[in-house]
Amino acid sequence: LHYPLRRQRQMCIRDRSFSSSVDVDKNLFEVDIKGSIAYAEILKEAKVINAKDLSKIKKGLNKILLEIREDRFNWDPALEDVHMNIESRLIEICGESGKKIHTGRSRNDQVATDIRLYLRDQVLLINNELERLLTALLDLAEQEKATIMPGFTHLQAAQPVSFGHHLLAYFEMFKRDRERLYEGFKRINTMPLGSAALAGTSYPINRDRTAELLGFERISLNSIDAVSDRDFAIEFVSSASLIMMHLSRFSEEIILWSSSQFDFISCLLYTSDAADEEDSVDLGGRRI
Repeated sequence: LHYPLRRQRQMCIRDRSFSSSVDVDKNLFEVDIKGSIAYAEILKEAKVINAKDLSKIKKGLNKILLEIREDRFNWDPALEDVHMNIESRLIEICGESGKKIHTGRSRNDQVATDIRLYLRDQVLLINNELERLLTALLDLAEQEKATIMPGFTHLQAAQPVSFGHHLLAYFEMFKRDRERLYEGFKRINTMPLGSAALAGTSYPINRDRTAELLGFERISLNSIDAVSDRDFAIEFVSSASLIMMHLSRFSEEIILWSSSQFDFISCLLYTSDAADEEDSVDLGGRRI
C-alpha cells in the first residue's frame, strides 16, 4: 500500500510518540548515570577503555547530571528513552570516547539495572519514613494506654477499648509493611548488569566488582532471567499499594474522629514556619 507523504509523516509521529517512554523514565536519570559511571570504571579495569576515555566519560556524565538537575537538558522523544538521551548527549560531549560506554552492554541489562537501583533507593526512603511513623505510634500508644474510647464495628459502637490499643492496630499494619519491603528488598538488590541483551558478553567484565561499586548484594545467575525479570517491581507495587491502603484507613479514622458526630479529637492547623508547633492533633486537651 502506498500512503501519501503527509499521511506517512503523521503515522511516523504517532508511532514515535507510542514508542517513546522518556516522559516517564527520565526519572531514572540519576541511577542511569550512576550505573554508567560504575560501568565505565569496570571497562577501564578490563582494559577495554583507557584512562583518558574514562576521564572524559566521567566528566561528561557528571556534566549531564548537572544539566538535568538544573533543567537545562534537552529531552528528545525521538531518542525514545532516558538511556538513549543520555548516551546521545554523552557522545556530543565526549566524541568517540562517549560511544565506548555501551561496549558489552545492552539497553536490556541497563534498564533492568536502573529499575533495581531506583527501587532500592525508594525502598530505603519509604522504610525510613515508616520507621518514624512506627516510633510515633508506639510512643503515643504508651501515652494513651489508659484513655478509654468506644470500639466500633461497621460504625456501630461496640466494646470499649483504649486509644493506645487502637493505635497499636496501625502499628501492626505498618510493621508488616516494613517487613514486606525488607523481603522484597532482598530480591531487588540483585545486579543484572553484564547480562547484555540476553546471553551475556564476551568482554571480560568483572560482574562481582561491578556489583560492589553499585552496592548490590549479589549478581544475577541467569542472563535470560536477569533481563526479563520484573517480579521485584510487581512486588514493590504490591507493597506500596498496601502501605497506601493502611495510610488511607488511618486518615479516614482521623477524619471520623474529628467530625462533629464523633468529636473525639480536634485537628489544629499551624503555619509551616512554626517549627515549634508541628503537632497537629489534640485529644482531651493534649496535643498528640
